[in-house]
Amino acid sequence: KKAQEIDADILCGTDPDADRVGIGVKNTNGEWVLMNGNQTAVLAFNYMIEARKEKGLQQANDMVVKTIVTTNMIDVIAQKAGVNCYNVLTGFKWIAELIREKEGVENYVVGGEESYGLMIGDQVRDKDAVSAVALLCEMAAYEKSKGRSLYEKILDLYVQFGYYQEDLISITKKGRNGQQEIAEMMEGFRANPPKELAGSKVVELLDYDKRVKTNLQTGATEEITLPKSNVLQFITEDGSKISARPSGTEPKIKFYFSVNTSLPSVDQFDEAQQKAKDKIKQIISEMKLS
Repeated sequence: KKAQEIDADILCGTDPDADRVGIGVKNTNGEWVLMNGNQTAVLAFNYMIEARKEKGLQQANDMVVKTIVTTNMIDVIAQKAGVNCYNVLTGFKWIAELIREKEGVENYVVGGEESYGLMIGDQVRDKDAVSAVALLCEMAAYEKSKGRSLYEKILDLYVQFGYYQEDLISITKKGRNGQQEIAEMMEGFRANPPKELAGSKVVELLDYDKRVKTNLQTGATEEITLPKSNVLQFITEDGSKISARPSGTEPKIKFYFSVNTSLPSVDQFDEAQQKAKDKIKQIISEMKLS
């Protein structure tokens, strides 16, 4: 309401300990919409990469870091810009550890994850909403100087790099047997991964507990070089990514969904968004998670 009253360009909100930040921006109809954590990360990563390139600061050894459950749109943006993009386990301690590991060899630019956390530069070495808010407001001001909004910017990025839609569901299994039920669910997916999801073959299984990536078509395997973690990922032929990650402390399991498609023009965004949402619903149904 306050943002409407003062005709703001961006609305920022942090959690009480100021390590996560969410933003609201106006769409092309002047209505306020909330960006999810993946969208905020895409905007921040892209801005840092673009700004460094524009100012002649980009180095051949620049790197960005994200978590394995964060949108792969960031990987695509980094790859096309010639910037190394590393994927680590969930949690900023893994991003900070990689910075230390690469110190003096690669140049850290930005890191983040889908749950509204960003690490701008390497001074704090944890998710930090204070520096993130400063950057996000700078981004809004920069886009305004170009006569557009952050909402229009992300639509342009979707046209340029493809439209990515993510969702997350959390399932709680209560009672004495809750943890056991979740363990059995994981073992079921591990032993019998889905063959097809939303009409696309599941071509890869990444088992971070066994630290093995398996090509489900050829049976070929390769080592996952991250620390052991009880996470499974299914990758489909059309680039969808489904991640299963149980909580280590509660009888709860999270499923992260990411689907993508090309977006020929901004005019087709609403249609593409609805199709992507429907596709995620179909995957959830086929995996019997609803």
